[in-house]
Amino acid sequence: MGLPYENATSGGAALEDIRKLLTKFGCARFGTMTDAEHGELIVQFSYRGRDVTAKASYKGYAAAWLKEHPYGSRTRGTKAAHEAKALKQAEISVCSILRDWIKGQTMAIETGILTFEGAFLGQIMLPNGKTILDEVASKNLLPGPPIN
Repeated sequence: MGLPYENATSGGAALEDIRKLLTKFGCARFGTMTDAEHGELIVQFSYRGRDVTAKASYKGYAAAWLKEHPYGSRTRGTKAAHEAKALKQAEISVCSILRDWIKGQTMAIETGILTFEGAFLGQIMLPNGKTILDEVASKNLLPGPPIN
């Protein structure tokens, strides 16, 4: 079947699409950043006084890619080269995933399906610099997954 977005090629173009989307949506500020230490792509923007930080793990995507395409005796190149290929593809794919997610969220807001807060609640920044999701997670306010 393949991993979604594993053939994406438009990393930089996807980030530009996000900028255009958010500008059209009415965002006052927009920026992207790569956190190589944590393996994340970060998109930040401001909408009507609400600051938003969305993080996407390209290390997580690379792990999923490697699970879908494990290194084996028939794989060309070294294991390190195979892992580097996974990481390179992940950095591209995550851009497209974020673009499509942000596009979906803004469309849901524009059509009245969700409020801005409903669409981006976990990514809204609090005055302490944490996102709402970070704050909720640090205080263990969400119940754990059900035990079967």
